[in-house]
Amino acid sequence: MSNPVMAPGAFVIAVDGPAASGKGTLAKAISRHFGYPYLDTGALYRGTGVAVLRQGGDPANRQMALEAARSLDAQLLDDPALRTAQAGSAASIVAAIPEVRAALLQFQRDFAAQWPGSVLDGRDIGTIICPDAPAKLFVTASLAERARRRHLELSKGPGGADLAAVVADLAERDLRDSTRSNAPLARAPDADLLDTTELSIEAAIAAAIDLISRKHRQGAG
Repeated sequence: MSNPVMAPGAFVIAVDGPAASGKGTLAKAISRHFGYPYLDTGALYRGTGVAVLRQGGDPANRQMALEAARSLDAQLLDDPALRTAQAGSAASIVAAIPEVRAALLQFQRDFAAQWPGSVLDGRDIGTIICPDAPAKLFVTASLAERARRRHLELSKGPGGADLAAVVADLAERDLRDSTRSNAPLARAPDADLLDTTELSIEAAIAAAIDLISRKHRQGAG
């Protein structure tokens, strides 16, 4: 599969991985390092899910989810409500709907087409959105470590969070994301694997930039 909208020579950096693996933190750091624009594609699905919830609907309702995706307000992507556990669960549900993924596909590819490069993170960037991206990174970590990170993040917000509930939620999302029929979470065959379980944020960022820089030099050569 090829990406027909990628600008010739554009250095697209695809960062994929499960929830709370650290891919968002790494993608932002990579974006700053290379000076490329960054898109959190998960925010598109979170925004869609939140939009459905705010209408009093069920994220699993295909028609409501599709209408929300088609009319998604870009300003919603910065809404703090998108960072809640409820938004994450809703995102995983709407992301399993093929029509929703199709509606948001072109938005992501248009973003990736920017010159001289771009950074996108999600779950299917390297496999579906930008399969021809010259640099692909699959970020992962153990379920226990990812749950610890997400619990810490949610504990800072209103209402706190229960660690056992966070573990169960992440496990459910992992299963749903990896087994859905349309664009499941998967590591692209040519993606570099980065396990952040035992790494500090600083060490993980350094490792990610090193891996991407190698691909960048290869492309330049």
